[in-house]
Amino acid sequence: MSGAANGASPLGGSVDGQGWGAFGVTVDFPGTRALDGVTLPAVAGQVAAVVGGDGAGKTTLLRTLVGRIRPASGRVVAPATVECGFMPTGASGVWQDLTVDENIAFVAAAHHLAGDDLARRRAELLAAAGLEQAADRLAGALSGGMRQKLAFCLAILHRPRLLVLDEPSTGVDPVSRVDLWRLISRTAADGAAVVMATTYLDEAERATTCLVLNDGHALASGTPAAVLAAAPGTLTTGSAPAGARELSWRRGRATRSWHPGPPAAGEQPIAADMEDTVIALTLAAQQQEGRA
Repeated sequence: MSGAANGASPLGGSVDGQGWGAFGVTVDFPGTRALDGVTLPAVAGQVAAVVGGDGAGKTTLLRTLVGRIRPASGRVVAPATVECGFMPTGASGVWQDLTVDENIAFVAAAHHLAGDDLARRRAELLAAAGLEQAADRLAGALSGGMRQKLAFCLAILHRPRLLVLDEPSTGVDPVSRVDLWRLISRTAADGAAVVMATTYLDEAERATTCLVLNDGHALASGTPAAVLAAAPGTLTTGSAPAGARELSWRRGRATRSWHPGPPAAGEQPIAADMEDTVIALTLAAQQQEGRA
């Protein structure tokens, strides 16, 4: 990986004491600005969650962080490539025509892992992921949750210092999602800096820090409590939309309604959770764009 175009220091160490991460990063694709001055620190021993809707810039940010996309400006600071782990979204993190053991052997060879060290690491990861009985099965024959857990094991096989995960639990069953979060938490506890994009906002609430993206812009960042405190406007709940329908959404059997101002007379605002906050931040950003 290399530094950003504006004279960033070479990757592999901290810059100005900031540690690892993306700092003021802008990424341009033909005809569009995918990221606009986005900052995401990656701290050893912590989990940073990146959330936002489709097209928000989550995958672009993660790929920039591991050196697969070069930013137009800003700084990217990360360990050497061999000390990074990356788990792409979907099933692309495994080779489906190889068995579980063959997948592990293939990745191990790339990282020069062999002998007793590999045997211990293999046994440790398969046990943690509940894949001991699936070692001889083709990856393509695994369930979605088992395949995602295998992809995670491959990403951390070499004990990376920076682990980047692109929606690791999307589309898996609830039990496997709990297993994946346990694996992620253990990896951070072991000292890795973990950055993950997620569509599950309860996972973002359990992360150490959270970044909310929309259309390439950072809407809020910080601890989950700080992000919740940044929820704009007024949020109410009821059986039907209160006000404009485009500012209302369903939550279970109830309807949430939002508007950008303070509570009106007679309104009973409710506290926003992470899902409500992300929606409110996005709606507020859309309204600002409409007024620009």
